[in-house]
Amino acid sequence: MKIAVIGGGAAGFFAALTAKENYPEAKVFIFEKSTKVLSKVKVSGGGRCNVTNAVPKISDLIKAYPRGGNSLKKLFHQFSNLDAMQWFESRGVPLVTQDDGCVFPTAQDSQAIIDCFLREANRLGVEIHTSSGVSELVPQKEKWSIKFHKNEGRNWAFDKVIVTTGGSPGEEGLQWLGKLGHRIEFPVPSLFTFNMPDAPVIRLMGLVVEDVKVGVVGSRLCADGPLLITHWGMSGPAVLKLSSFAARYLHEHNYDFNIYVNWVGAVNPEIVSNNLQEIVARHPGKQVNNFRPFALPERLWLFLIEKMGIPADKKWSQLGKKEVNKLVETLIRDIYPVKGKSTFREEFVTCGGVSLKAVNMKTMQSKVASNLYFAGEVLDIDAITGGYNLQAAWTTGYIAGHLRQ
Repeated sequence: MKIAVIGGGAAGFFAALTAKENYPEAKVFIFEKSTKVLSKVKVSGGGRCNVTNAVPKISDLIKAYPRGGNSLKKLFHQFSNLDAMQWFESRGVPLVTQDDGCVFPTAQDSQAIIDCFLREANRLGVEIHTSSGVSELVPQKEKWSIKFHKNEGRNWAFDKVIVTTGGSPGEEGLQWLGKLGHRIEFPVPSLFTFNMPDAPVIRLMGLVVEDVKVGVVGSRLCADGPLLITHWGMSGPAVLKLSSFAARYLHEHNYDFNIYVNWVGAVNPEIVSNNLQEIVARHPGKQVNNFRPFALPERLWLFLIEKMGIPADKKWSQLGKKEVNKLVETLIRDIYPVKGKSTFREEFVTCGGVSLKAVNMKTMQSKVASNLYFAGEVLDIDAITGGYNLQAAWTTGYIAGHLRQ
């Protein structure tokens, strides 16, 4: 049996290695269009490779996927995040889990993961071909003929094909799969930061505010977590999570929208109001700039009272009812205009791809073409940051590599 894996990324290697382990007599080939394999793994997690997330329950794991979570649920029971951790450690890659659940190689270097894959491919005899972009898949009875961009004369036939080409920035990159009858969900960016050109808040660049809530004004879309103010706007887990869950909505609005920031997280208006009233009662002689509610960072608090036009040296007892109400509103619903987006680090994640309706989500085999399988971000599956996107690659690659009908 000859097996072709199209795409030399995370899902591609996992699928190829799984296939070779399950079918040791088969010839397994990885075809990568660029000159290097695993380039995205190299930059993931800031170059450290966030392998997965150690969240203990699958029911919690699937919550990290705005698209594909329900379909992944059964697959995770076959190969979970904990299985992935055991897979790497059993192959000589010790791992460490951070307080936030993110799992990294103990070496804190993505090269440890890359070396593991290359070592395993060499041990098992998986052939790797770079600069081998595929232009077309042609069905031939029970086999597949593969045509390549750079060498139209080379035309190989394979018994099984696993497509793991990753996310595509545009629909044109998926047309060759659409031609075979697969429904394509239009790809749009996911996981990006918010641009706020000329917004005064960027003066606070470098400031991290823990446990905020961020939402899109005019929608029910929101997310929570730490927020980072940058020299171009806002980033951090809360913003990245929101960009993921709101990916299609924000694309439809051409990335021109307003967000609100609840600087005190899930605290409701009544509690915030009571807290401020208590400060007025207990510390009437304190200056507003010297007593920060909810232990807000000093730079942020000074920025907010300046934004509201409250003199820094004004005493709490001198605040009128309107000013207190204005403080409450600003703390729980501070509005900022967003004008555009920026890619998060060098990592490119898309919402969209081959529709899961076109794939048997028990085996990862195409519903419209036999002996053709899919894994990884080429599918309409994506997640928030924290190792979840790579986990989807490991799991779908593992299932696809079994080549079940």
